[in-house]
Amino acid sequence: MRPVRIIRAIHGDIMNELLAFLLRYGYWFTLGSVFIEQMGLPLPAVPILVGMGALARSGDFSLGAIILVALSGGMAADLIWYHLGRHYGRSVLRVICRISLEPDHCVRRTEDAFMSRGIWALPLAKFVPGLNAAAVPLAGMIKTKLGRFLVFDTSGLLLWTGAYATLGYVFSTEIGRLIAYLSQLGSSLLLIAAIAVAAYVGYKYVQRQRFLKALAIDRITPEQLKSRLDSNQKVVVIDLRNQLDVNTDRFRIPGAFHALPELLEREADLPRTEEVVLYCT
Repeated sequence: MRPVRIIRAIHGDIMNELLAFLLRYGYWFTLGSVFIEQMGLPLPAVPILVGMGALARSGDFSLGAIILVALSGGMAADLIWYHLGRHYGRSVLRVICRISLEPDHCVRRTEDAFMSRGIWALPLAKFVPGLNAAAVPLAGMIKTKLGRFLVFDTSGLLLWTGAYATLGYVFSTEIGRLIAYLSQLGSSLLLIAAIAVAAYVGYKYVQRQRFLKALAIDRITPEQLKSRLDSNQKVVVIDLRNQLDVNTDRFRIPGAFHALPELLEREADLPRTEEVVLYCT
């Protein structure tokens, strides 16, 4: 049974209206959803790619055209972030990670990936939640040449869009049956989904508040630190920035020691007799 017929057989007017919308605006909807996700907004494009792939199996769409349209939407968003990262640097990364549910690790995880894998981290990041949003502007920030960026970013987008659209195409019958089953749940399905999303967001919020509370330490302004250093007070400055930040930022605090954040987990390695000032971006 074709996926379209399965959808038409369930939930009457609602599913018919949804199907009519997709049949009329499917390509535009795919382009827009991929563009929005690649811009960093919380709209998952994967279910849409899978669903459009399933509809392509029925003959209503072309699988190749779906992938091409999705690629266009992704490239448009990525070029925007690339140029923003190239011209505005780290401030762009901060903006992206503010909308992440795990902003404390967003930038550092991406930087670590670039340090260990280089530009190859760009296509790999498409499949890793939390890395994709920051990877593109970071590529611009480290002054990756546009041609090199386009090669690796296009490859990543092709793999990402092609994999999920093809997945929907291959398993179109199973997807149709799943939709038919879920539709039988009616409003109960929406309620369960809403509760699950609320629980996840709530858990992440509580987790973040605990993290911030654990890091509730005294603050010091740059002027205060300079005054203490100038007066030869016993102050140990530890630079916790990623090596990538150190390489791209020409500003240094005189006398600062560079160390990884993992040092904080080993309290025995921290100085006991001097005041310790932690510095990060």
